[in-house]
Amino acid sequence: MGLPRRAGDPAELRKSLKPLLEKRRRARINASLRQLKGLILPLLGRESSHCSKLEKADILEMTVRFLQELPASSGPEAAPAPSDSYGEGYRACLARLARVLPACRVLEPAVSARLLEHLRRRAAGTTPPDGGRAGDSCGPPAPSPPAAPAPAPPEPPRGLWRPW
Repeated sequence: MGLPRRAGDPAELRKSLKPLLEKRRRARINASLRQLKGLILPLLGRESSHCSKLEKADILEMTVRFLQELPASSGPEAAPAPSDSYGEGYRACLARLARVLPACRVLEPAVSARLLEHLRRRAAGTTPPDGGRAGDSCGPPAPSPPAAPAPAPPEPPRGLWRPW
């Protein structure tokens, strides 16, 4: 004959928490499937109004088919190396800046062009030894040698980040 269980027994607590944890897990799965449906339908050229009653299995099958049909060049083997991701991000940011900067007219066109040219040289790694100040007319030339080199880009995060 066993002893009577206390109210705070870990087995009892696990038993009472299990339905709550399962409900949360299912809610996360359903939220992710809704996001996946919202992402995949436009990529397949389908309207969400016609596909509002898709089953979960349909959403997953459509996603798998879409990913299998992607060109081989966009597969995981073509992904940039972690050390190159900083450069890729810098170039993407530079391209976006080159589109936005002239349109917003915050700077004079000549200053904007000089800034973009400087950033392009930095991206290509061809900045003059004096830090790009040789032809700069925005201030007096620097009398001292250039400052220490820019710090190395931060290491990419390791592992999978989850917000929960």
